[in-house]
Amino acid sequence: MYIKNVNELLITDIHKDMIELINEGLRSADPVIAIKRNVELVGNKLRVVDEHVDLGLYERVLVLGIGKASFKMAQGIESVLEEVIDKGLVIMPKGAKVDASLLKKIKVFYGNHPYPSHDTIRSSLELIKLAKEANKRTLVIVLISGGGSALFEVLPKGISVHDLTKLNELLLKSGADIREVNTVRKHVSLVKGGQLLRYLNGAKVYALIISDVVGDYIEFIASGPTAPDTTTFRDAYEVLVRYGLWDKVPKSIRERIKLGVEGKVPETPKPGDPLFNRVRNYIVASNIIALRSIAKKAKELGYNPLILTSHMEGEAREVGKFIASVIRTVKEHDIPVNKPAALIMGGETTVTVRGSGVGGRNQELALSVAISIAGLRDVVFASFGTDGIDGVTDAAGAIVSSETMNMAKDARLNLKEYLENNDSYTLFKKLGHHLIITGATGTNVNDIAIALIR
Repeated sequence: MYIKNVNELLITDIHKDMIELINEGLRSADPVIAIKRNVELVGNKLRVVDEHVDLGLYERVLVLGIGKASFKMAQGIESVLEEVIDKGLVIMPKGAKVDASLLKKIKVFYGNHPYPSHDTIRSSLELIKLAKEANKRTLVIVLISGGGSALFEVLPKGISVHDLTKLNELLLKSGADIREVNTVRKHVSLVKGGQLLRYLNGAKVYALIISDVVGDYIEFIASGPTAPDTTTFRDAYEVLVRYGLWDKVPKSIRERIKLGVEGKVPETPKPGDPLFNRVRNYIVASNIIALRSIAKKAKELGYNPLILTSHMEGEAREVGKFIASVIRTVKEHDIPVNKPAALIMGGETTVTVRGSGVGGRNQELALSVAISIAGLRDVVFASFGTDGIDGVTDAAGAIVSSETMNMAKDARLNLKEYLENNDSYTLFKKLGHHLIITGATGTNVNDIAIALIR
């Protein structure tokens, strides 16, 4: 059970079903479970997803990991392969509450997130040191998850950590999407965009990936350290120009990209490069995998499940209005699915902060839906972040129902005023019975939203 405040949320039978579905989504995204689902050791044969590997062909097995889920992924891989792993190293965010002693063969190092630091560089150099021990008789398992872009970095000569941090600050505040941000990051790095492979000396590589990128584009997850890069220095330059950052980024960044555009420094390795001949990249947990798992569970509970999208994006309050319109159509016309229905969605919305309140994109989405479904009976909606963190709150998200409006009126609270002030957390805290509390889950496959309609 991943939800810590289950008893508070058990209002109706539909709420009970919703809690089961939320827990199912989080279970599917759990890094330990995801690894065990995809990696199996039988005698001297290793199954990695749908591929079978004869370990007798290799002298050593090394494990390298980066990202916010790398510790739990390491736990999963040790639970399957501890007896054959020679050694390993993962890089986690500084301050992450993990017990490194739980790992027997794999060491834990730390970096900073969301902005890289000197700790990031020091830990990354340790990882590269281990990577360089590999050769063609080495099997390397690389564990990749969200946050890896900030946690893993080796810089080209002339670029300082301060310059890189400034670049990241500007990019993350610019409005650029993650693909644009990581396009730039790849071209001021010696490890991103497939370049980690340059240190592995032709080893056989299996990259196991937990996706936090909408659309599951492998080359953009943690900036694709083991994946071919389809972007170029020219693309990186155009991103910086598009968002008015070219003249704001440090001089060293501009010089690096300018040299790349002019062909004076090597490009990142592209599709078809022989560097990738002995590399396999597998997504072992993602938003769509979690949505499918929820749909299966919903069917077991007696609902007609429909996955609407795994690309849910846009302003949270506007997305909420659209979801509510679909809920009403199901309720009134059994379109696009018959009642009892489970509408299942995933992705990542955004919030344009206009007020001074406290909340997160999932809570704001849920509040928007609550306003629009007022008066509908037997409807429950939930939106939550699979990392267990929504905005700057202690909640993962919120569960609302057609009764939320009535509860607010009884408490003399105006839902629309709280929405306008971006104060969804405060509202749900006052109402009680709405906030989903999981704590940090150690994974991230974006956000999930579910509507149950009877």
